[in-house]
Amino acid sequence: MIISRVIFFICVVLIAVMLPAGILPAQEYSLEDLYGIALDRSEKIKISEEDLYIAERGKDKAVSVLFPKLSAFGSYTKYSEDKRSSTGSVIQPDDSTLWGLRLDQSLSVSGREITAFNISKESIEKSRYDLRAVREAYLFNVASAYYDVLRAKKAVEIAKTNFDRLAKHRDAAAIRLKVGEVTKTDLLRAEAELSGARAELVKSENNLKLTKAILARVAGIIGDFDIKEATGNKQDTADNLDSLKQTAFAERAELKGVELQRKIAGQQVRYSKGAYWPTVSIEGVYTKKDENPASTFLNKESIYGGIKLNFPFFEGGLRKAEVAEAEAKRRQSELIYDDLKKTIGIEVENAYLDFQTQKGVLKSLEDRMAFARDNYNSVSRQYQFGLANSIDVIDANTLLITAERQLADAAYNYQLALIRLQRVTGQMLKTSAAKAQGGQH
Repeated sequence: MIISRVIFFICVVLIAVMLPAGILPAQEYSLEDLYGIALDRSEKIKISEEDLYIAERGKDKAVSVLFPKLSAFGSYTKYSEDKRSSTGSVIQPDDSTLWGLRLDQSLSVSGREITAFNISKESIEKSRYDLRAVREAYLFNVASAYYDVLRAKKAVEIAKTNFDRLAKHRDAAAIRLKVGEVTKTDLLRAEAELSGARAELVKSENNLKLTKAILARVAGIIGDFDIKEATGNKQDTADNLDSLKQTAFAERAELKGVELQRKIAGQQVRYSKGAYWPTVSIEGVYTKKDENPASTFLNKESIYGGIKLNFPFFEGGLRKAEVAEAEAKRRQSELIYDDLKKTIGIEVENAYLDFQTQKGVLKSLEDRMAFARDNYNSVSRQYQFGLANSIDVIDANTLLITAERQLADAAYNYQLALIRLQRVTGQMLKTSAAKAQGGQH
């Protein structure tokens, strides 16, 4: 009995291991799930994270300049022969050994090293804002690909429904042709429309495969998958356009990054002007020397220190050119900031107006959809009783399928417009991606 149970258990395990992956249910993802996967796997986000890491190491390099450098040195010299004076004292030994320790520190009187350290700290903060901007932009790409898949899935559903409707109409036309109520032209027209619907269905299914492949690439999904449609509850924004612009100016990571770049450019001018000031160098050295044979006046061990002042008066215009370049970059950063602020204002206005447009269009298309469905149902019943012809049915079906497609596009455009509004106001990581971020901003 025990052996039978063991064999049964082994068989179950083997079947589970050898079960083809194709018949396993596909993993289903929500939009929040896709956000989390993209943040974890995206190469572009990882590249930006490495930029932040590089900026942090730049701060370490700036700190290292503020500490003295300790180094060791040594040498061994072998002479061809030893030489002596007439009195027998050693002039040149047979060999000699020299080694020691050296402590050096150089600082500019202008404090350039402190300025460089401050620049490195600002660069880290700027890299954080750049990383946040990359994350927001990438998550919006994920959302766009997600709604493209939903739109493609809906298109397949509409195409299948349209195919079924036209198949029923074709069957109805064939029945009426047999009893002599219609001519063969009606059946041929129905067959032609059905063939077109079949082609549209194939096209929609292939488009769905393409959009899923694009979403898998953007989000970093491996293997077969499906997506869960987000709840389509209508949302509204209580903020007016001016309030949204002020929010964007205060929250957009790109603008904060450029603002820091403007501050860094001002510090860079100060750093370049610091080259006009002298540099003070302090050194402390310990040396030990051995000779064989040793001379009478050999100083075997010594410790000394020194201070040096280096003040370059002329360098061929290098410092002047560096200062002029830094000032030009500062002016450039001011212009970049002003330009970006204006661009963000336009982006917010465009997203706001698009959101309002989609909200209004959605309500109109919902009404049109209801009318088109009632119209088709009415015309198809009239056709069954001989009160309408085939052209009337096809026209009603064309109106219905057009209304279905437009309503689906409007519904997904509305949801995406809301996400775009969150993106352009710098709120995306705080709202749409809050769960995926786990509280990180």
